[in-house]
Amino acid sequence: MDVSKYQATANKLIDAALADDVGLNRLEYLCYRIGNRLSGSASLDQAIAWGAEEMKKAGLANVRTIPVKVPHWVRGRELAEMLEPLQKPLFMLGLGGSVATPPEGITADVVAVSSFDELEKLGKRAVEGRIVLYDAPFVSYGQTVQYRGNGASRAARLGAVAALVRSITPRSLRDPHTGAMQYSTTDPKIPTAAVSVEDAMWIHGLTRAGQKVRVHLTMEAHTEPDADSADVIGEIVGREKPEEVVVIGGHTDSWDVGQGAHDDGGGIMAAFEAVSLIRKLGLQPRRTIRLVFWTNEENGGRGGIAYRDWAGTQGSKHVAAIEMDGGAEKPVGFDIGVGRTFHAIPPELMERAAAIGALLKKIDAAKIVPGEGEADIEPLMALGVPGFGLRTVETHYFDYHHSQADTFDKIVPDDFKRCAAAMAVMAYVLADLP
Repeated sequence: MDVSKYQATANKLIDAALADDVGLNRLEYLCYRIGNRLSGSASLDQAIAWGAEEMKKAGLANVRTIPVKVPHWVRGRELAEMLEPLQKPLFMLGLGGSVATPPEGITADVVAVSSFDELEKLGKRAVEGRIVLYDAPFVSYGQTVQYRGNGASRAARLGAVAALVRSITPRSLRDPHTGAMQYSTTDPKIPTAAVSVEDAMWIHGLTRAGQKVRVHLTMEAHTEPDADSADVIGEIVGREKPEEVVVIGGHTDSWDVGQGAHDDGGGIMAAFEAVSLIRKLGLQPRRTIRLVFWTNEENGGRGGIAYRDWAGTQGSKHVAAIEMDGGAEKPVGFDIGVGRTFHAIPPELMERAAAIGALLKKIDAAKIVPGEGEADIEPLMALGVPGFGLRTVETHYFDYHHSQADTFDKIVPDDFKRCAAAMAVMAYVLADLP
C-alpha cells in the first residue's frame, strides 16, 4: 500500500500544529491554574472535570468519563537532616507509597552502598538498626529505578530501619525526585525517601572516608482508602468503520510536586491538540479516533486497566494505541510493540509503521523502532493491539521528572508543537488506511 499519498495531508497537519497555540495555552492553564495532580487529590478531580469540558468545547463527540478507583497516598510533612558529622538539612522527598516514621522520627547511622550486591555483601550485622542509602549512579531510568522501587524491602530484609535513595536523574541542582515504590509481601515496611544526588554523593563520600554519618528522618506519609477518579474520553467518529478505534492520549495524574508539565501534562495536551487539529481541518478518517486522558499512571496504572475493561464492553475493536509519556521535548519518532513481549512485531506491521513515520521527515520525527509503547496502553498491547509510544530526544526529561522542577517554563513551545504534529499524523493515517 502506498502510504505516501498521505504526504499532503500530513504536511497540512504539521503546518497547522506549528502555527497553532491553543494546545500550548491549554497546557499553561493546566500547569498554572490547576497544578500537580496526584491520584486521590482535589486537583486531579479538577483536571478531570476541566478536561471533559475542554473536549466538549473543542467539538469532540461522545465525551464522557469512565469511573476508576485509585490509590490515595498522602505525603504529609517530612524532613531529613544530618546530625553528624555536621548538622545540615538534607534535600528529600518521600517516595510514593512509603509508610511513616514514628511521630518522633527515626535517628540512626547511615550505611551507604552503590548496588544491591554491595548491600548483600555487608550482611545483616552491618545493616541492622541503620539507615541504608543507595547511592546508585544513573545509568538509564529502566535500570536505575529498581533502587527506588525495591530498595526499602531489600534493606528491611537485613534489618534496616529506613532507606534513602539517590534521586533517579542524570543531573541535579540539589532537587530531589520522587516516584513510586513497592513493598514486598514478606519483609517489614520501613519508611523510604529520595535524597538529592548531591546529598547522596556527600554522605557516601563521608562513609567511604570512614566518617560516621548520623541522620534524622521524619515522615508523616500515609495511605487512605481508594478514591474515586476517572478516565476522560472524546472522539472523532469514523466515517466508514466507526467501530474500529485508534486510541491516542496520555495520563492526567502527576506526582504531588512541580506542575506535571512534562509528565504528563505535555502528553495529554499534545494528544488533545492532535485530535483537535484533525477536526479543525475537516478530516474525518475511516475509523474512530478516540482521545483518552488516563488516570493513575504514576502509582497504580488503574486507568489503563479500567479503560481496557470498559472498551471490552463496547463492541468496538482497537486497531492501534498511541501514547505520549516521555516529555514534550523534540520528537524523533515512535517505538512500536505488540503483545506481552513487546518485541514480536509482524514484519508487515513494522513496514507499514515505517512508511507512516516517513511522512514526518519534515519535522525530523521519522524514526520507527521496536519498543515497549507506554504504561497506559500496555493492557491493550497485551491483547495484541499494536502500541505506539512517541519518542523524543530526552535531553532534559529526567532532569525534571517527578521533581519540583517539572513546570511549564520547561516546555519549549516549538518542541511541544512538533509532538502534537507527530501524534496527529500518526493517529490520522492509522485511522484512515483502507
